[in-house]
This record gives sequence, C-alpha cells and structure tokens, in this order.
Amino acid sequence: MMAAQALADWLAYLAQERRASPRTVQAYAECVGRYLAFLQQHRGGPLTLADMGGVEPSELRAYLAFRRSGERPLSPRSLSQGLSAIRTFHSWLDRRCGVPNAALALVRGPRVKPGAPRPVTEDQARGLILEAAEDSEREDWEAARDEAMLTLLYGCGLRISEALSLKRSDAPLRDSIRIVGKGSKERVTPVLPVVREAIDRYVALLPFALEPAEPLFRAHRGAPLGPRPVQALMQKLRGRLGLPPSATPHALRHSFATHLLGAGADLRIIQELLGHASLSTTQRYTAVDAAGLLSIYAKAHPRA
Repeated sequence: MMAAQALADWLAYLAQERRASPRTVQAYAECVGRYLAFLQQHRGGPLTLADMGGVEPSELRAYLAFRRSGERPLSPRSLSQGLSAIRTFHSWLDRRCGVPNAALALVRGPRVKPGAPRPVTEDQARGLILEAAEDSEREDWEAARDEAMLTLLYGCGLRISEALSLKRSDAPLRDSIRIVGKGSKERVTPVLPVVREAIDRYVALLPFALEPAEPLFRAHRGAPLGPRPVQALMQKLRGRLGLPPSATPHALRHSFATHLLGAGADLRIIQELLGHASLSTTQRYTAVDAAGLLSIYAKAHPRA
C-alpha cells in the first residue's frame, strides 16, 4: 500500500468510526497531506508504507522548520496542532497497518502557552440575551429563537453544534438533556427552568411544522439553522453593547463554567457538565476565576 492510500483510509476511519467532525477531518487531511508531500519531495518519489516506518526524526524536524519559516509560516500553536495530527497518523499506521515508528516520539513541538478562556460577565450575558429577545429587526419567532439559543448556550454550557443538534422531539425540554459531544461522548446536562421556558416560547411561535427527527432550530425560510447565523448574531449584539470581539457564542460556554466555579461548584462536576475528557482542560477556568477575585480585591480593598 502507498502512503497516499493509507492517508485516505485513515481519514475514512476518523469520519466513520471516530465520528470526527467534517472540519476536523479536513484539517487533518490538509496537515498530513502537506507532510506527505514534503517527504515525497524530500525523498524524490512516492512513499510506501515501509517508507513511513523509516521516517527519521530529522526529517520531521525539517518539515516543522519548513512550515515555521515558509511563505505562510505557522504560529507555534498551529505547528503544535500539526505535529499532533502527524503523530496521530503514525499511531494509526502502527495499530492498523503494522508500521511502527517509535523514533518520531523524540521530536518535540514548540512550547505553547495555553490561552485562558475569555468569558463575559453575568451582566453581559444577561444583556446579550435580552438584546436578542427585543430585536425589532426580526420577526417575533426569530427573536424568540435567538433568545432560546443564547439562553441554551449560557444556561447549559453547550457548544453551538450541540445546541443545533437538538431535535423537535426534544421539546419541551425535560429536567435534563442527553448531549452527544466531541468524539461521540455522551453526557447528561441539567436544564434550568429559564432555559425550558425560552425553548417553549420559541416553539410556540415557530411557523413551521416539523417532524420529530428534524432539527429544532430553523433559519428564516425554514431550513435547519447553521452555526454561521449564530456567530453573526453575536457579532451584531456585541457591537450594540460595546463588548470585545472575544464575546462569541463559545464565550457563553466559558461563562457557564466560570460563573459556576465562582459560585462554588466542584471542578469535577463542571468537567462532567462540559464534557471535557481531561480535568486539565477544565482547570483553565480556575485561572480566570482567580483573576476575577484579584480584580475585585484590588477595587475593594482600602490598601489596594
């Protein structure tokens, strides 16, 4: 088998067995495709599976240096993500094709300082939801939909894709909903009364008759709502309220976690509610909460 065919099989595995999102599969395809093209040019011919087992650490380092200093140089974070994709591909070659390459584990990527989440405040979150509900430029059902969407993102800590995956049969919402997140991991998220009421108002005004299995959130002409209109909505609302560009739909998920942590919620519980595989991912919110406490301290303490 040639390396190009192995890449195609790996991408099919990611899409069909691992149920990775199309965007993730596309990103992996571009990254590993560039890697194979570099090796092919470096070695002067098509690559076989045996060639992949013999890739030297120096060749991988040369590829990383090429991507760091080429016409479109990658940032350290992008370079680190690319190296992770390449390692995942080689790991799959080892498991599925019997082509190990342990030497590549010696290659280290650039140091990347993890960025802290940038949530909005509680007042800003309420302002965004109220502004969406009172939008006179939209029809009543669309304003109710926008209010329900933002309330769902903030009240349940969902990703956009998870909120858009709700079906008509899910409404009216129960006391909890089962969410299928990244990597097909399931979690159960409690539903606050305010979230349930917002969804009920939207469903009552929805002008389209939907089958139980159809997506609950609909666009202006009745098609399923996509993520781009939700992002555009937040862009418009943050412009009206004078909020920074970091006030995105995903910032509401960050706010959900940060505000729970500030109210004394256990970090493990927040990890389960967000669907994080690793606690280290959830621990990023402790830095945000600590920064908020220090800010309050600096404003309130007479000696600050």
